[in-house]
Amino acid sequence: MAGTYQMSALSIALVTRNRPASLRRCLASLRAQDAPVWEVVVADDSDAEHAEQTRAVAAEFSAQVITGPKRGLYANRNAAARACTGTHIRTMDDDHTLPPGHIAQCLAAIAHDPRVIWTCGERSILNGQPFDFTATAAQLHPSGVACAVSDVDDNWAIADGATIYPQEIFQRGFRFIENFTYGSSYLEFGALLYSRGWRGRCIAGAHIEHHADSATLTRRASPSGLYASLCYNLHFRPNLLKASRYALPYLLRDPRLLFRLPAILQRAKTRWAALPSSSP
Repeated sequence: MAGTYQMSALSIALVTRNRPASLRRCLASLRAQDAPVWEVVVADDSDAEHAEQTRAVAAEFSAQVITGPKRGLYANRNAAARACTGTHIRTMDDDHTLPPGHIAQCLAAIAHDPRVIWTCGERSILNGQPFDFTATAAQLHPSGVACAVSDVDDNWAIADGATIYPQEIFQRGFRFIENFTYGSSYLEFGALLYSRGWRGRCIAGAHIEHHADSATLTRRASPSGLYASLCYNLHFRPNLLKASRYALPYLLRDPRLLFRLPAILQRAKTRWAALPSSSP
C-alpha cells in the first residue's frame, strides 16, 4: 500500500438533508467526544428553505459545508468522502449520535490496523426510546439483504453511516453506486471492496445511536436488493442457480422489475468489471 498511515487523521464525512435540528444534535454529540477528529465535512443536500439554517448549524460547530449533488443519499455520501482530506474517512448521518468514547475507539482501531475497513454496531432509538441493538455491522447475503458476519476480523460488512475507510479507497476511484436512493446497494459496496482485497473488521464494543422513525426502520427498496443479490451471485460468489433462486422473489413481488432486469444486469457487470482489480 502506498500510504504508511503513521500519522493517521480521521475525517468525518457527514451527510444531511432538510434536518438542521437533527444535524445540531449530531454535531453536539461529536463535539462532546473526548478525542479529536481531523475535520468534519458536512455534505448538505437540503432544499433551499433549509440550506441557510443548515449552514448556520454547521458553522456553529466549525464544520466545513459543501453543497450536495442532490442525486440521492449515495451521491451525497460520495461527495462528502471526496471532500475529506484525512488519511481515513468515517461516514456519519445527521440522525446519529455517539456514545462517550466512541471516537477514541475509532482512533484506536485505526492505529491497530490502518489498512482495513472498520465498522461498528448500532443502537436504534425510536421515538426517544431504545428500540433495537446490533453488536456489529452486517454484510451482504446472497439474497441481497443484510446478514450477520461470521468473522469479526475478516468480512465485507458495511455500516452505512458508521464505517471507517482508508482514504486510499476513494482516491483509487471506488464509489458507492448512485443509481438507488435507498436499500442494499451500500452492502454491495462492501462486497465489491472485499473482492478487491479490502478486508473488513468490526470494532469490538463500538456502536452508534441511530435516532430513527418507524418508516426508516421498515422501508425496503426492491430494485436495490435485486441489484445487490445479482452482484453477489454473478460477480462476488458466482452461482447461477443462486442468482435465479434469489432473483425470483423480487420479480414475483414486483413484476415491473422484469423490464428493468436487463439494465440492472448490465449495470452490475459494468461496475464490477471496470473498477480497480486489487487493493495495494
